[in-house]
Amino acid sequence: MASTLDIALLYLLAAVAGVVGCRLLKLPSMLGYLLVGVLIGPNALALAKDSAGIRYLAEFGIVFLMFVIGLEFNLPKLRSMQRLVFGLGAGQVLLTLAGAAIGNMLLITAFSLLGRAWELSWQGAVALGAAMAMSSTAIVAKMMAERLELESEHGRNVMGVLLFQDLAVVPLLVLIPSLAQGGGDLWETLGRATLKAAVLLTLLLWGGQRLMRWWLTLVARRKSEDLFILNILLITLGLSWLTEHAGLSLALGAFVAGMLIAETEFKHQVETDIRPFHDVLLGLFFITIGMKLDWRPVLDQWVLVLLLSTLPVLAKAGLVALLARAFGSAPGVAIRTGLYLAQAGEFGFVLLTLSAQVDLVADRWLSPVLASMVLSMLATPFIIMASNRIVMKLSATDWLMQSVQLTTIVKKSIRTEAHLIICGYGRSGQNLARLLDKERIPYMALDLDPDRVRQAAAAGQSVVFGDAAKLPSLIAAGLSRATAVVVTYNDTPSAVKVLQHVREHAAHVPVVVRTPDDTDLERLRAAGATEVVPEALEGSLMLASHALALVGVPMRRVIRITQDARDARYGLLRGYFHGADDDTVEELQQARLQSIGLPPGAPCVGRRLGDLTLQVMGVSVVSVRRASGQVLEVDDDFVLAGGDVLVLSGLPETLALAEALLLKKG
Repeated sequence: MASTLDIALLYLLAAVAGVVGCRLLKLPSMLGYLLVGVLIGPNALALAKDSAGIRYLAEFGIVFLMFVIGLEFNLPKLRSMQRLVFGLGAGQVLLTLAGAAIGNMLLITAFSLLGRAWELSWQGAVALGAAMAMSSTAIVAKMMAERLELESEHGRNVMGVLLFQDLAVVPLLVLIPSLAQGGGDLWETLGRATLKAAVLLTLLLWGGQRLMRWWLTLVARRKSEDLFILNILLITLGLSWLTEHAGLSLALGAFVAGMLIAETEFKHQVETDIRPFHDVLLGLFFITIGMKLDWRPVLDQWVLVLLLSTLPVLAKAGLVALLARAFGSAPGVAIRTGLYLAQAGEFGFVLLTLSAQVDLVADRWLSPVLASMVLSMLATPFIIMASNRIVMKLSATDWLMQSVQLTTIVKKSIRTEAHLIICGYGRSGQNLARLLDKERIPYMALDLDPDRVRQAAAAGQSVVFGDAAKLPSLIAAGLSRATAVVVTYNDTPSAVKVLQHVREHAAHVPVVVRTPDDTDLERLRAAGATEVVPEALEGSLMLASHALALVGVPMRRVIRITQDARDARYGLLRGYFHGADDDTVEELQQARLQSIGLPPGAPCVGRRLGDLTLQVMGVSVVSVRRASGQVLEVDDDFVLAGGDVLVLSGLPETLALAEALLLKKG
């Protein structure tokens, strides 16, 4: 007889093997847990038994999954996406439940006409429909992030539906046990469960937030990480215990605990601390799910498994696509939304397991349904990767919509020369655009937030809807004519794609990339970034400058120290512009920058830079800005014109001589 240690080691070994295998095949880790559960389970190698202790431990995986969902339950986010969440998302879940019930009635009728009995009750059909209504947040969200589609129109649709599915699990966990009561007591049981849930949630949410903030603040003041984690575990499991003893479910209490903590300032710390427990225990849950799968009836009923793997996926994809179309999405966007959400999901396993426990779904249905859900999830990465080709075949207007989008970008940029392309129009992008406007430097901004683009364009700003990580968008924005590209958002994979496109198709255009810190510095430089600006460095320089000023260091010295640090870090920032307080002997011996405007009648107008002997004097021309606002890099053959502004670099004395030469002063 295997000891507890033997079983624990077996589960750990199986989990490691499953995760490594899926990583090598670039598949989600969850699928690895499911597959190794099948292998070690009583229906395959029989290395482990699905014991009550293991099942109870696996339930903690669901508890922490619901806790994390509660942490992500953000009311402002929900309000901003309410049309997608409570419109498209609610429609998908409710229509799936209704479709399962109607389909079951049709099967009952069809079988009765054949003189046979259909064994699944309408309650079981609704429970099965609830499991089928769920989609895989883990797989879909991860793949959309890798494909840079989270801010696209179909990405917002998908995330809205996934968010509602996560929220719908809470009432479904109450509904399924109530359905199992059956008979005339069903509505009474359901009403009683709903009332208990409403009362308990009201009490917890009404006074729980203030109590939670007070308690966590008290614990945090002890400055003990162990004590803080123990209290989070105590709160999560304590509320789960409370809801279970109130006749509800463990998962509901964990969800409430997450919601309460999400409203405090400790949310992000808790997310970091709880992640190891969540991932490990959830992996154990999926192993136990895999152990339930019996491959023998799956092989005997392979036709049924194939039908359960294809028909629900097609029906769900079609339903979501039609709903997305009804909510105003273009045909191509609607089809993509349906394809991304067609598979089964993690919560589907939770609801199916609960349905089997309360005898709504017979054991003989369990293995075929589980197998079909696993197969649909295995197919998801391939469906998503093929989605563009599928959409092109099914929607004749999708390529036209993409062409219209690119045409819009081209119309906006076609008259623009020597401009900057701003990738991302968030706060950093908008601040950059304001500075460029002040200097009358043209720019073209690309952003994937349609609301932001619409508002900014209405305000007269040069911004269009487009994905900067895609080559057609960059080319339409005038990449070959641009003087520089600036990536303003913190997304290294996207920035690398932008750099690859620029290096391959406009190698002469410099690219400046914003990044949170120096973690990806070498990767971005290797990809071709002209300069990488880490926010951490700029933040530390500002902290240092304020600290130095507060301890009595003269302000001009503080500015000099900060500028020296930037000079050492950034190759493009050499020298500085002279100020009224830059009058010490030390400062007079250092190179600086000076801007000199040329009036139309200046004697140097019409002459070549190489003829002015500025280099002999020790002065170099950093750049020239034309009267139109165009900024140019220059050489000896550059011909000066009236209205030009020259940025010169040199020592104070040589700059004075250069200014006299250019303007014939004195």
